[in-house]
This record gives sequence, C-alpha cells and structure tokens, in this order.
Amino acid sequence: MNVAIVGATGYGGIQAVNLLKKNKNYKISFLGGNKTSGSKWNDNFPFIYLEDDPYIEEISIAKISNKADIALLCLPNGISSTLTRKLLDRGVKVIDLSADYRYKSLDKWKKIYSKEAAIYKRNDDDLCKEAVYGLPEINKEAISKARLIACPGCYPTSALIPLAPLLSQGIIENDGIVIDSKSGTSGGGREPNQKLLLSECGEGLSAYGLINHRHTSEIEQIASSISGNSIELLFTPHLIPISRGMHSTIYGRLRDPGLTSDDCRILLDNFYRNFNNIKVLPVDIYPSTKWVKNTNQIIISVKVDSRNGRIIILSVIDNLLKGQTGQAIQNLNIMSGFSIDDGLELTNNFP
Repeated sequence: MNVAIVGATGYGGIQAVNLLKKNKNYKISFLGGNKTSGSKWNDNFPFIYLEDDPYIEEISIAKISNKADIALLCLPNGISSTLTRKLLDRGVKVIDLSADYRYKSLDKWKKIYSKEAAIYKRNDDDLCKEAVYGLPEINKEAISKARLIACPGCYPTSALIPLAPLLSQGIIENDGIVIDSKSGTSGGGREPNQKLLLSECGEGLSAYGLINHRHTSEIEQIASSISGNSIELLFTPHLIPISRGMHSTIYGRLRDPGLTSDDCRILLDNFYRNFNNIKVLPVDIYPSTKWVKNTNQIIISVKVDSRNGRIIILSVIDNLLKGQTGQAIQNLNIMSGFSIDDGLELTNNFP
C-alpha cells in the first residue's frame, strides 16, 4: 500500500514517517512539504533516518495521485479542503488530520473556524457529510468502508473514549458534564508561537480558550450522536510545560447513584475488552501522562463519589500519537484491512 504523507515536516507528519518507515504493509511513496521542498529528508531529520533519503516534494495533486493509494493530510486547518476533493476524484483515499471534515455541516465548520473560512472559500458540504469521524474504537465498521476519514482532535479523543460507554448506555446524565484537560506544548504545533516559548510556559500552568474553545463543539457533536440526545458540556483546556502528553479529568452525574466505582470500572473494561490499546485501571489507581508517552495507548481510571452520586473519569494519552498520528495509523490499518494496532506496538521508555 503506497502512502503519501502531506505536510511531512510538521509534528503530525514527522510522527507518520517514524511510524510507517519500517511497517512492511506500507511504503512511503511521497513526502510533501512546501517550505522544505527540494531538500532531502535525512538532512532535515537525521534522527528519523530513511534509507532511500527521499526528497521532500512540493505538494502536487498529480504527483500524489500518481504515487499513492492513500494520503495522510497532516496540514493546518483549511488547507486540506483545497486538496481533498481533487485527490478523491483521482481515486486516492484521504485521512485528514485537520479539523476540515470533523463537522457534518460546512456551515458549522465556517462558524467555528471563522478565520480559516475567511481564507479558504469552501463549497464541499457533501464531503463534510460523507466523511467518517475517525475514532476507531467507536466507528470501526464505518471507517473500514470509507474513502474520507476525519481524524478527531486530541482533546476530543481523550474525552470521548472514556465518555462513550457511559453515554451510550445511559449511565450518566446528559447535563452537567465537565471536562478539565491539560496538554503538552506539542499540541500547539511546530510553527513558532510566543506562548509556547520555554520562558513563557516553563514552570507554569495556564488555562486558555475558556467556554469557546474549538474542540468544545466537536466533543458535543460526537457525544450527542453517541447519546442520541443533544449535549452541552463545559470544557476547559490548560497548557502544561511538558513536550507531549494529555490528561483529562471528566465529571458527570450518575443516573443511578447506587452505582459503585467497581461497577463503572467493569462497564468500561467490558466495553473496550477487544481493544488492546485501551487499559482500564483498578479502582484507586490513577494514571500519569508518563505512562503513555511515546505509545498509542489510552489509560482510564474511574471513581464514584457516593456522597453526591457523581463520577470522575481520568484519561491520559500521548497527544501526538493516540491524540493525532497514531490514531490516523489505526484508521489507515482499518481501511487497508490490517489489524487495527499493526505497527503501533510501541514501548514506553519510562521514566
């Protein structure tokens, strides 16, 4: 299977090259990146050495379609929409790591991503409706039949996987869900950004995007679909001074206040029993981001407060892997007919 990695020199693209370079099921047939086009891969990334040392090429629909069966679009929001239809029309399947196709409504995307919408004049509402939301543990069957996958954001991944069993089975109330998440600085991308400078964010912790963060509506859209009811929730992201890792603490109200921590742990464990990358911890053991660093795992813990009938769910992921490119490779595997975790048997080099 020939794979094009478009936007190969951003964090998402770098992860994709690293994950696919020794995977016998796939051949990296195209590396695209306009800013670095014309340069050799190994000159830019000698620590992710490729034996054939390919050139990074200018992004070209013709070249991608001639060389690849599937394209991983590791591009900033808005740019993917300029390529996707042209690639699909030429028979190239697309896995998009941006937010361009996460919403079923183009009007919704334009509202949430207004700055990008002002630059990229889109008219591909049909593709927004066609795209499959690429959360493999929830949408595996649909992903296997799709030609266009919209990979979830890292924050939504960390929240929706713990919430899905509880929402789908009516264990928690649809109202009153609170998500408190903390992300490493790599979640901000590779482009220079003042707030991500070491002297700005080092030795500190800060919240941002309160109430109107873009991922709030993404989480609400999928949570509502899983629940079958409209859900509005409270989501607050924070920046923490680590390179990679994400920790989410989720609060909800139990419909049955008599449920125990063990009851809820068993429910989560049974729901994900067929997914090796999801681990549900014993009660009273709480995960650290260090436990999942450099892996595609998500580790979940749950605790019930019997005094007030509330549930607390903790989850940790590596935001660049399960929160981004590792999840994209899971989707690639499903679309290609391989095992979902093929090539993702990664080792956490603790500490």
